Formats: sequence, C-alpha cells, structure tokens
Amino acid sequence: MALRITEVFYSLQGEASRVGLPTVFVRLTGCPLRCTWCDTTYSFTGGEAATVESVLAEVAKYPVRQVCVTGGEPLSQKDCLPLLTALCDAGYDVSLETSGALDVAGVDPRVSRIMDLKAPGSGEVGRNLWSNLDCLNDRDEIKMVIASRDDYEWARDVIRQRHLDRLCPVLLSPAQGLLEASSLAEWILADGLNVRFQLQLHKLLWGNMQGK
Repeated sequence: MALRITEVFYSLQGEASRVGLPTVFVRLTGCPLRCTWCDTTYSFTGGEAATVESVLAEVAKYPVRQVCVTGGEPLSQKDCLPLLTALCDAGYDVSLETSGALDVAGVDPRVSRIMDLKAPGSGEVGRNLWSNLDCLNDRDEIKMVIASRDDYEWARDVIRQRHLDRLCPVLLSPAQGLLEASSLAEWILADGLNVRFQLQLHKLLWGNMQGK
C-alpha cells in the first residue's frame, strides 16, 4: 500500500470538539477541490511516498493518542481507508478532516469524521455529496466555512431544512480575511442556531504557518 504524505507534525488541534488537544496530524497530499479560501494549497501536489507502516512509526514518535488525518482531501487516496483502520487498531483516537465531496461510508466506524459542507462562497458548493449525511452519527461533526452573509443564510437554511443539528454537532467558522468573526457570531445568536461557533485556534497562536 502506498500513500503520498505532505507532512506529519505535532501541534494543538485548532478546530472541532477536540480543539486544544495535543494531536499528531497526518496531512495527505492531493485534493480534487479548489475552494477560494483554501489555506493548505501547498498540499495539492508533491509530498513523499510512504507506507501505512512508516506513517504509524512516525506517529509513534509523539507522546499523544490523538491523531488527525487531514489534507488536502485525504479520501482522494485509496489507501487512506486502511491507514485510518491501522491507526484505530494501534489504539489511537482518530479523526478525519474531509471535504464532504467524497464518499465517507467506507471510513472505519471508530473514526470521527469532521466533514465539510461547502457554502457558495467556496466556489465548490456543487461538489457537496449530500448522500454522506445518511452516514453520519453523533461521533461525527459537520463544518461549514462562512465567507459572507449569503454563505451564512445558505448554511442556516441547510441546517434547518435538513435538520443537521439532529445528526451530529454542526460547526460554523468565519473564512479568515473575508468575514469578521464578530459578524458571524452575531448572526448565529440572532437566529438562535443550534451550532458551535469556532475560530481556528492554531491560527490565533501561530498564524497560517505550515506544520502548525
């Protein structure tokens, strides 16, 4: 089995319910999407060849049990699935950050799937694979990045129409540099949405730095 890995690094989890936890990140190379606000374009190409076994050995160098497999879009590599299973078998608490454009049904059920839904401002709203919602459970989370009032209203309507907050926790984040965080917070409060507002902790601490 062969993987392409952009980086393996140790940092604090910056998003979702595990925010603040020391975590090993495994960033896989490649992504079929091109979101307008993407902050990891360096992971689209390149990377180094690795095996599942070599990734496990690298992860084992760090003193934590939290592992996040991310990208790019990790599910664009077929060997992402056996990697996730191997990490779970090794006793790690594993989360997967995925765009929501690829099928998540085959992901090991022990993995917490942090799945994006792309708002119109991303330029990739047409790539949302809505059938993924049928696979989610309360171990998973839905994330939406909001770049404008139009994005927010789209997200609000999708949450209400599809009852997303009954499936799993829903997270809304402002797109850095495109929307004031306070504006998003005020809209959520005004509409009484049952969601979690989040900022990217790692960017507050270190800026948009690779390997953090």
